[in-house]
Amino acid sequence: MADGEILAAGTEVRPPSALEIFLAFSRVGLTSFGGGLSGWMMREFVQRRRWMDEGEFLSGLALAQALPGVNVVNLSIWIGFRLRGGLGALMGALGMIVPPMVVAVALVALSGTLLQSPLAYKLLAGVAAAALGLSLQMGLRAARRAAKGVVPVAVMAITFLAIFQAGLPLVWVVAAMAPVSIAWSAWRLRQGA
Repeated sequence: MADGEILAAGTEVRPPSALEIFLAFSRVGLTSFGGGLSGWMMREFVQRRRWMDEGEFLSGLALAQALPGVNVVNLSIWIGFRLRGGLGALMGALGMIVPPMVVAVALVALSGTLLQSPLAYKLLAGVAAAALGLSLQMGLRAARRAAKGVVPVAVMAITFLAIFQAGLPLVWVVAAMAPVSIAWSAWRLRQGA
């Protein structure tokens, strides 16, 4: 968001400082596990802090997934850059990586004792269920936003069926369906839609 951008609700949004960006990403990194990270990031930066809108976040998520590397780190770099330029990108990446890494190293040091407990398995199963729920929520939001016509719905349905029903490799399905989706979007842009 640009400096002093006005949201639809009429409230002015002050761009976050580099420290605020670091602390926000540290919070996300320390309180999220597994596949739910991008869902938690959407909740934190779009819904809670209102640092960006949903469309902007989903565009960044698509870009982060297209680039090589860890998706959530790519997304943290993109969000940080959008909020505060190069320094924001650095703070986003460091906030997402450093605090969780310190906790992970400490947990590994204690893991011999902790992982022997049956309670540890139950806790991790609960965390996995919550992460799955966050991922599902974000996936449904993204699908609802993308489902603007017969072709996008058909691309989503074919992709889903090919991967989950037919068990085809993700890479080959994306390689086949991405050009269809891109061509459709390009055609729509030329039509002025």
